[in-house]
Amino acid sequence: MTKEDLAELLRKQPPLVEGMIDPYLQVGPDGIDLTVRMVEEFRSAGVIDFNNASRVLAQTEKMEFEQDDYVFLNQGAYKIVFNEVVNIPNDLIAFAFPRSTLLRCGASAKSAIWDSGYTGRSTSLLTVFNPNGLKIKRNARIVQLIFFKTTKPVKETYSGIYQMENI
Repeated sequence: MTKEDLAELLRKQPPLVEGMIDPYLQVGPDGIDLTVRMVEEFRSAGVIDFNNASRVLAQTEKMEFEQDDYVFLNQGAYKIVFNEVVNIPNDLIAFAFPRSTLLRCGASAKSAIWDSGYTGRSTSLLTVFNPNGLKIKRNARIVQLIFFKTTKPVKETYSGIYQMENI
């Protein structure tokens, strides 16, 4: 999608992405940067099965940003909650990729597919590989969301437990 396509989708109701801090900085030529609202540490194991009958999400605990609006992360895995609310129409899907600066600092972010019909303030997995850790400022841009058109609008859109998450 082009920057012009994204601009048009941002003008629709509901907009493709709501709550951007600075659309001028966040909307790029190919996608939209998402920013850090909250960082959480994992505190328990999770359970995954075939049909979700035994699913248990890992418990997390919110980390506090210090007075300088930064949080220091040791090597390890963290859950990131984004500031922006995303509204994926029924003719798009999206993938999130780490921004190159995150990679150059020894960390990466992973996300599942953002399905057609999903609405929410999503989360991603942030993994710090750098043995010296990583310092992240509140509202830092860490992933770029890239949107792809489906060949035709899907009839059955996302309706899982994460619909409307963190709103």
